[in-house]
Amino acid sequence: MPELPEVEIVTRALRSRVSGLTIEKVEIFSPAMRTPLAPLLSAGLEGRKIVDVARRGRYITVEMTGKKYLLMHLGMSGVLRVEPAAVPRRKHEHIFFHLSDKSLLRFECTRRFSLCEACDGYPEKLAGLGVEPLTADFSAEYFFAASRRHSGSVKNFLMDNAVQVGVGNIYAAETLFAAGVSPLRPACEISMDEAAKIVAAVKRILSAAIEAGGSSIRDYRHLDGSEGRFSRLLRMYGHAGEACPVCGTTIEQVRLGGRSSCFCPKCQK
Repeated sequence: MPELPEVEIVTRALRSRVSGLTIEKVEIFSPAMRTPLAPLLSAGLEGRKIVDVARRGRYITVEMTGKKYLLMHLGMSGVLRVEPAAVPRRKHEHIFFHLSDKSLLRFECTRRFSLCEACDGYPEKLAGLGVEPLTADFSAEYFFAASRRHSGSVKNFLMDNAVQVGVGNIYAAETLFAAGVSPLRPACEISMDEAAKIVAAVKRILSAAIEAGGSSIRDYRHLDGSEGRFSRLLRMYGHAGEACPVCGTTIEQVRLGGRSSCFCPKCQK
């Protein structure tokens, strides 16, 4: 599933490409993805100019004139493209937004776990999300104080969107390795010093991933169809059974919250 860096990259590219254009027509080719798609046809999107494209957690918001919004989530396999109308429709492209420059904003999703909804006003679904990890609000003090109430694993806590948004399995594994903290540790037992290391690692790794174009592990692609390069730099995620790049100890894998978790039993305490 695309995490914060991947969604941020798509958001920036989409903002650059479609801001100022008008939606002239909406076409749907499937009854539903995560939710029904038919409401898009009667939402009054035609004739509205795109004012801005932004990211909140792993959601993308497309703001239009009249305070109308599109709320998008790429789910497990969602891909957004902006291409000429002459490009043939792909099998799993479910929505076409016809734009005023005669291009199409196309939403593809093989598994149909993606989301695309029209909203009157800023989407209410975003109200309960936690802080953005690349902002000053995500501090060591904030993370430490919030973790006092969480007896589950620090890895699951790091991935809790009600606390901080956008950190998924890939970047949680890389963050905890960089911070030297075992994913098995209860969040409420980490120290202030460890909280500071985790927060610093989150910011550094997410920023580096954005710079490298994100991590193309499975279905994630840029707006132009290209892949991200950060997957080549992953040191822990996906490396179970291999030697730790720091100490040479065999990397172990456990399941936490239904997700695989790779870690070095020597480097991460």
